[in-house]
Amino acid sequence: MYRLALIPIALIATSVAQAGIYYSGEQFAALPAQWRGFLLDHRALRNIAVKPKLDAEASPLRLRYRQEADRLNAKAKRTADESADLGALYIRLGDVDRAIDVLRPSQRDHPNHFAISANLGSAWQLKGDLRQAAAALEESVRLAPGKFLAFEEAHLKLVRLRQRSADGELDNLFAIRFENDKGDYEAGKIAASQMKRMPARAAAIAQQLALWFPADGALLWQLAELANAHGDFKNAAAMMEGCVGPFAMNHPALKKHRLILRDAVDQLPPVKIGMNEDHTDRHVGTLEFRSRRPLVSTFETIALPAIDPTGVNAIPWELFGETSIEKPFKVMFPKYLRELNGKQITMTGFMYPLRDDPEMAVFLFIEAPVGCWYCETPETTGIIYVVMPKGQTARYQRGLVRVVGRLALNADDPEEFLYAVKDARVGALD
Repeated sequence: MYRLALIPIALIATSVAQAGIYYSGEQFAALPAQWRGFLLDHRALRNIAVKPKLDAEASPLRLRYRQEADRLNAKAKRTADESADLGALYIRLGDVDRAIDVLRPSQRDHPNHFAISANLGSAWQLKGDLRQAAAALEESVRLAPGKFLAFEEAHLKLVRLRQRSADGELDNLFAIRFENDKGDYEAGKIAASQMKRMPARAAAIAQQLALWFPADGALLWQLAELANAHGDFKNAAAMMEGCVGPFAMNHPALKKHRLILRDAVDQLPPVKIGMNEDHTDRHVGTLEFRSRRPLVSTFETIALPAIDPTGVNAIPWELFGETSIEKPFKVMFPKYLRELNGKQITMTGFMYPLRDDPEMAVFLFIEAPVGCWYCETPETTGIIYVVMPKGQTARYQRGLVRVVGRLALNADDPEEFLYAVKDARVGALD
């Protein structure tokens, strides 16, 4: 099991570069991004396509993307850029057929528009038509601006490889073997000759493709192998857990590598939990990262419902991620969160006990279960301290639960958690 650590927040240094699906409303920092931040944003992009039971529990990105798609779709006449954006939005929202319906005639009308061709290639790939995907991507390679050319070429190579290979195999994107000098798989190491063959931008390119297709498990496997090749077998193991778990991949090589890495992780010393611990990202590998997280925050509270001062307000986890901390302990909560302070909220997530006793008066509440591939070490802004009413306890549950209670924000005491839910009620989802 991967152990929870509390990580101080750092400001994200961003660049103007755009990546993934070409939508003008998405901005990305320079790649490669640190693994933990990458995995959090990778999942956030994946969740845009997830349709929840209640809009209030939807990803804020999904709500914003859906609103923008509705706005563009309602226009009687769209520009080429707007058509490219609308196609990209439908792809992100998981409506590939509508994306193709928008992008296909747009490409006929604007045959030299780079983003339309690139987005159409992505849509055909997700539709499962690799022949038409390759044809569209050949055009996107021809039209690509210099800063996007390497990524477009890699995307076209990926599609061509998949035209010839069986489903579930590791894409041989970089023509290297992830083995040591003896031809065996090893935690944190591959042969020096293979490392020399690895392109300098391999991790950046693979991350780019995975941000394009966050539901593509084979790309996550590729990133795990790259992390391990650079010596970071802990993050590699976390990603392989995601491949076998949420993505349900069962390739024999993947399962073998996962077991080797998991055994290596089990030999690592435990990490303590505590607000006083300085657990800044300790990357044991050799990869040089260019950003902390790839997705530049564009969180907009306009998509959130009006706050009910006397009722219970359902809020998404992404809202907490908008909190920033500067040294010394200077906390800046987003306006919507400040307005919720002292009011009743409800959230879904996972319980993390602070003690061995299954009956808990207090516990930590996190968005994803500890040990899962995308939350290896949650941010400080992604942890809520839950306090039950005096004299009451909640029994530990392993699955997804709902917590209802009064939100309390902490902007003064660095020894305490940023958020607490007090007088809490805990229950399983309906």
